[in-house]
Amino acid sequence: MTGTTTLTLGGLLAALIVLIANLHPWYRGGREMKQLSAFGKGFAAAACAAACPGGLLGWAHSRTGTIANGAGERAGSTATGTTQGSALTTGQLTGLTATGAVVVVLAVFLVVLAYKAAGKADKRRILGGAFVGSVLLLTAGVAGALSWLPSALNMAGDGVVAAVQGAGIL
Repeated sequence: MTGTTTLTLGGLLAALIVLIANLHPWYRGGREMKQLSAFGKGFAAAACAAACPGGLLGWAHSRTGTIANGAGERAGSTATGTTQGSALTTGQLTGLTATGAVVVVLAVFLVVLAYKAAGKADKRRILGGAFVGSVLLLTAGVAGALSWLPSALNMAGDGVVAAVQGAGIL
């Protein structure tokens, strides 16, 4: 894998810039929740991808950290003249099973469909949410706050399998 599981201050800076760019119009506007829905869809897809221990979604999650670190370190260094390379405490979502992986793929697929149907502004918001979610889930705080997600995905997957197999129906 050519990615990182360690986020630097520069990576955090990049994620916070994108987060503020998405929250500012909402805050200045009517503060309607539907204005944040596209961003939330991207964040949710990133959270599901962060639960993946490998594969394409896991690789994309770790690669986003590498991109954020590089971009944020350059932006912070250029703007302030200080280095932004200090590492933050690392976090990770663990415990995804095969049944949970089915739910992850379906959830990410639904976000891809929403992206394809979205207008230009909402496409940027979905990508922004995915970027921010993926980057912040490399930190111990956000990963710890969402530590319940892999088991919830696993339970949902178990429910789908049980329903398909007819468990409890007859």
